[in-house]
Amino acid sequence: MIRIAERAVGAGEPPFVIAEMSGNHDGSLERALSIVDAVARSGAHALKLQTYRPDTITVDADGPAFRIGSGHELWGGERLYRLYERAHTPWEWHEPIFARARERGLIPFSSPFDRTAIELLEKLDAPAYKIASSEIVDLPLIRLAASTGKPLIISTGMASIGEIHAAVAAAREAGCDQLAVLSCTASYPASPADSNLRALPLLAAIAGAVVGVSDHTPGLGAALAAVALGACLIEKHVALSRVGGGVDAAFSLEPHELAALVVESERAWQSLGSATIGPRPSEREGLRFRRSLYVVRDVRAGEPVTEQNVRSIRPAGGLPPAAAPHVMGRRFTRDTPLGTPLTWDLV
Repeated sequence: MIRIAERAVGAGEPPFVIAEMSGNHDGSLERALSIVDAVARSGAHALKLQTYRPDTITVDADGPAFRIGSGHELWGGERLYRLYERAHTPWEWHEPIFARARERGLIPFSSPFDRTAIELLEKLDAPAYKIASSEIVDLPLIRLAASTGKPLIISTGMASIGEIHAAVAAAREAGCDQLAVLSCTASYPASPADSNLRALPLLAAIAGAVVGVSDHTPGLGAALAAVALGACLIEKHVALSRVGGGVDAAFSLEPHELAALVVESERAWQSLGSATIGPRPSEREGLRFRRSLYVVRDVRAGEPVTEQNVRSIRPAGGLPPAAAPHVMGRRFTRDTPLGTPLTWDLV
């Protein structure tokens, strides 16, 4: 169990739903604030940003190493610097976005990508930090974020077991005692077939931490399946609309879908229950209406039991249906009216 702001996050609590704005503000502070409002109305618990400038995450260079592969579904051939210019959230927007989120009852936090980002977020009293998948190998960044004493969430897209172990160790050594790790497929959009959610219990064992999922697949299916396998946090990108909604809109949820995720993820968590088999307390009334053997017409003492005067019907109260072969042909010991449960003393 960990705590992010005032909210407990862990197996004993409903899933913590994080809405990732990313670059879906599409360069408009007004749209960014509208996304905050939509997230708040959805019932999600947290709003997450990404805190970087183009110059803090890359350099303004060209060449194959600085371009997205031409086959990429969304950003094929685009220069990294230009993509990050479009996608970044200007630093002067962070304060009004954080303030709006807090006014609306959301927990605002961010993924920092360098020291200056952490310095900014500390001034805004960010209650937690998330390490993005590509930064899991940046152990100095992890140590710096962990040293703030804030809860740390590490996304593990593309990472090997060794890299996950090193990142967790760096966080722990820097004083982090509130740690969560997220399963992630770092492709945009991601195929559900690449999610490998059955590895969530393994990830929990490797990290010794609360686990969740950072999900870039379409829809809600993968996120809900993750809850069944132990995910305590769910992060999904959100846009006001997938049509013209920003750089990540194609694999983002729209507000009504985010609202459905909040409701259905809690239902999925509630449905897990415990590893027991047997009647539930809520089924007590239903037990009264199981079938049993009943007298289905008025009979006189001495009459034989037949399929015409004794049948298996609802409700319970009589002999079990399996007793029918053992009572057929026996004789009633006394007059018995229709609707009487058949018991051994009657035959």
